Amino acid sequence: MKAPLMILGIALLVLGVISLAYQGLTYTTREKVLEIGPIKATKETERTIPLPPVLGGLALVGGVVMVVAAARRG
Repeated sequence: MKAPLMILGIALLVLGVISLAYQGLTYTTREKVLEIGPIKATKETERTIPLPPVLGGLALVGGVVMVVAAARRG
């Protein structure tokens, strides 16, 4: 039982650090604006999904707790 808990804890630590570093997920969408015969026009829109710092902090704390719990079991 030590290995899965340790792996999950490390994954939460990594996700927490990434969440705090980037503070959001950014992605790009393409929309078709105009299409007349062979002429096509598209528009690229960049959108961001914000991630609150509390979420990253909770992931870090949860990861630390899991890693410590796994270390105590083994």
